[in-house]
Parts: sequence; C-alpha cells; structure tokens
Amino acid sequence: MKSSVEQLTPTRVKLNVEIPFEELSSEFEGAYAALAQQVRIPGFRPGKAPAKLIEARVGRDAVLAQVVNDVIPVKYSEAVEEADLKVISNPEIDVAEIVDGQPVKFTAEVDIRPEIKLPDYSKLAVKVDSVKEGDEAVDEQLEGLRERFGTLKAVERGAKDGDHVTLDLEATVDGKPVPDATTEGLTHEVGSGQLIDGLDEAVQGLKAGEQADFSTKLVAGEFADSDANVTVKVGSVKERELPELDDEFAQMASEFDTMDELRAAVGEQVGQSLKMEQANAVRDQVLEELIDKTDFPVPEGVVQEEVDGQIAQMMQSIGNDEAMFERLLEAQGTTREDFEKEAREGAERSVRAQLLLDAIADEEKTEVSQEELTQQIIFLSQRYGMAPQDFVNQLQQSGQIGALYADARRNKALSSIVTNVKVTDDKGKKVDVTEFFTPPQEGEDEGDDA
Repeated sequence: MKSSVEQLTPTRVKLNVEIPFEELSSEFEGAYAALAQQVRIPGFRPGKAPAKLIEARVGRDAVLAQVVNDVIPVKYSEAVEEADLKVISNPEIDVAEIVDGQPVKFTAEVDIRPEIKLPDYSKLAVKVDSVKEGDEAVDEQLEGLRERFGTLKAVERGAKDGDHVTLDLEATVDGKPVPDATTEGLTHEVGSGQLIDGLDEAVQGLKAGEQADFSTKLVAGEFADSDANVTVKVGSVKERELPELDDEFAQMASEFDTMDELRAAVGEQVGQSLKMEQANAVRDQVLEELIDKTDFPVPEGVVQEEVDGQIAQMMQSIGNDEAMFERLLEAQGTTREDFEKEAREGAERSVRAQLLLDAIADEEKTEVSQEELTQQIIFLSQRYGMAPQDFVNQLQQSGQIGALYADARRNKALSSIVTNVKVTDDKGKKVDVTEFFTPPQEGEDEGDDA
C-alpha cells in the first residue's frame, strides 16, 4: 500500500491511498463468505455455496465492491497510523473507479488536531471567590433543614410571598374559554413565579374565598401569544411554620442528640463542600485562562457538527416542533440567527477546550486507569439515577465509552497542572490547592492524582 498526505488547511488533510490489487487476494475469501450469507442458491445451505457459483450469480463487480468495502476502513486506519495523524472527525472517503486487476485508489479528507504551543503554566494567574465564613454558610444549611421539616398552617390574613395557596383559575380569550389555562385546586407558592405572568401580583393580599382578575399573554397551547383575561380565586392560604433550632429539632432531623453536635457536623460538611466548590472554581478558571492564552485554529467541521448536535437535541426535546421553537426564541427575546450564532460561539469554545486539554494530556503523558474509569462511571450513573451496569450498557450501545474515557483523561490532565498556577481569592489571599490537586510524585503512577 502507498499513501501520501496533502495538507488542505492547518486542521484538515487529504489522504491519497493506493492498494496494489495483489494485496486484496486475502480479502476475497471474506467477501465470498459475506455474499454467501445473502445469496440463496438452490441445493446449498446459506453460507455453503462455492465461490464460483456465488460469483456467477452476483457478478464479479459485486464481489469486487464487497472486497473494497471491507478493505478500505482497514487501509484507511493503516494510512492514518503511518502518517501519525491525530484525527478528530469521521473521514469523507471518495473511491476511484474500481477496475478488476488494477490498484484500488481512494482519498480520505479528515479533520486533524492542530499543532498547539502550550503556555508556561507557572506564568498563569487566576482569581476566585473566597470561601464564605463558616457560620454564615452553616446558618444557611440549617435554615434549609428547618424548611424541610416545616409544616403548613392555615392563616386568615391575605396571601404574601412564601405562602402556599390553593387556586381556581378561569381564562378566556375574546370571550372564549381557554381549557389549558382553566383548573381547580391548584397548589402554588406565592412569589415563586412558576405559573403564568401576573398571577403572583394578583393573589397578593387575597384571603381565602376572595378573587381577582388580571390579564396575561399565553405562551403555549391553542391560544399561544394571545392576551387572556384570567380570574383567580383563592381557596386557602397557608404559611410555613418552621421548628425551633433546639435539641428536639436535632433529634428529629438527624442522628445527633444536641443542637451543638448537629451544628458541628453541619459545619464540617459545609467547610468541605465550600472548599470543593472553590476547587472546582479554580479548575474552571484555569481552563478559561488557558483558552484565552493559547491561540490555534479550530476545525470548522468539528464545530459545525457540535452546533448541529445542540440544535438537534433542542428540537428533539420539543418534538421537532418548529413553531414551538420559534415561540421559545421569541419568549427569550432572541432570533434563530442569534441563537445559532450563540450556539456556534459555545461550540467553538467547547472544541477549543477539548483540543487544548488533549494536547496537555499528551504532554503530561496522562493515562486513566481502569479503576478511575470505573469511578467515573459510578459517579455519572448515580447522577442519572441508573444502575452502573445499565449505564455501561447504554454507553456501549451508543458507542460512547471512548468519549467517556477522553473526558476523564482531559479532566485529569487539567487537574495535573493546576498546582503550577498562581491562585488567589478576591481578598488577595493565596489559595492552597494541593488538598484537591496534588501532582504525582516522582516514581508514582500518575493515575493516583486527586
């Protein structure tokens, strides 16, 4: 096999491959076997017909086509490996005319990873928010715990923000009832903004049994984009009553006997959580700084593929309803052109980050152990509420195991260089990141990095 590489752009090449016909001899046996499963010849079981009969039935050209289809992926991979190309997209393959006895020629255009000159990490500097004071964060957590154990109590006063109310709604457009916006006994938290515009303002101050009228623009259904008149009637008003932060509460809400013990445990958890949040912020800021400091061309085809994927995912989530998509854009005050422009900017930055982290991983010789990959799978399966094996099966069926490994490798590569970067908080204090980002010691397996 002969092959050559033609550089089309800094991120795209064309492979020219020529396969001598004699190199195909070993492929004919496989081609006949494949065709034998497809062709039915009287007197022979499937897969058992002789090669000459198969060729007589389907023709020599069909056999040649089968051979070429089988051999091209193999020879393409060999050409990529021989040229030491770092391909990052599927190839566009063009096969020349196939002539029996003559060399098989094909070309393959493919995107490749560009050359990336990495910056000196020690010259990078990032700033993150300082960790909140412990007492303030602990109080927030305990307040959230109180709300979880709070009870709703009926009140006779008018509704205000934070109250839970039951509502009856009736809506009309030009005197016609709107079934989608008509309901009884609906539960709603005043001030949450989770229902139609104008509702929270209308129920403010209303007592149980009182009603009010207001106007709003409908955003979905038969009367989408129409102005509707809505009557809301309050059935009940309840306020959330929170328990006192005392020993009795500690025993009810936790395994601790006293409030002091509960506060100390929450303080420890909060402290670790806040440190982890800061560590994540450090990693994100380092990546942003790397992207801003490193200039290289990004493959247009890969960016477009990501843009198309984002739009396809969005359309699938709304049942490929173009009209609904347009209404969503209008509700957000944007246009399809602006949406696609924003999607392209995000896709380009995402691809740039992936290419940059791949280059760092190569430079740092980053590898992901089987144990680390397993931990990543367990973490993600828990996030999606799936059993780990079911999650693995889904990844295998969709061909995403490789992508999962690549993401784990990129994350590990980024973590491995964070300790080289100067990190300070918004108060000018140096941030010690070694608790979460400890570089491998000399002689250690790099898979042990935190």
